[in-house]
Amino acid sequence: MQREIRATTAPLNVNGKTIGGYAAVFNSPTDIGGEWQEVIAPGAFTETLRSGQDVLALYSHELERLLGRRSAGTLRLTEDDKGLAVEIDLPDTSDGRDVGVLIERGDLKGMSFGFMVTKQEWDETITPPRRTIFAVDLREVTVTASPAYEDTEVGMRSLREAREARKPEAAKKADNYFKRKAESETKFRRL
Repeated sequence: MQREIRATTAPLNVNGKTIGGYAAVFNSPTDIGGEWQEVIAPGAFTETLRSGQDVLALYSHELERLLGRRSAGTLRLTEDDKGLAVEIDLPDTSDGRDVGVLIERGDLKGMSFGFMVTKQEWDETITPPRRTIFAVDLREVTVTASPAYEDTEVGMRSLREAREARKPEAAKKADNYFKRKAESETKFRRL
């Protein structure tokens, strides 16, 4: 499997030292380098979230710029009807303070995520082809100034406000598996 990164923009919330937003928004098509359209299906993060696997919160996809992590409780992830909701308790570090200031100023508005696809479907009957991602192995979420998915968001808010804003619902399971695995692997090798 190949590690992939996607980013989106949407308002980020900052309150105190907690930021919240969406690293991925379901059913929101985005253009991937002019090669294909991509959509994240509801439930794409279910298995990662159920597994309890560690996920990192980063600034600009850089491992050295750690903002939080799931295993430490400083990163909280949930799926709701909208997408992958994220809450990060910013550290009292240079990057933590800088990220908070840049979000408050409106300079950082989006989020992204790093992942490996585990279930997908390609529709090559349309131009450009459309890739629907049904399940991923989530590795990281990132605060970024240049997201690939325009609908993501991040902002400062209190943890209480963030929890009240979310309406938890059971995640939907994807029922489609690799229909065009060979073609997608060939396409990724070309990129």
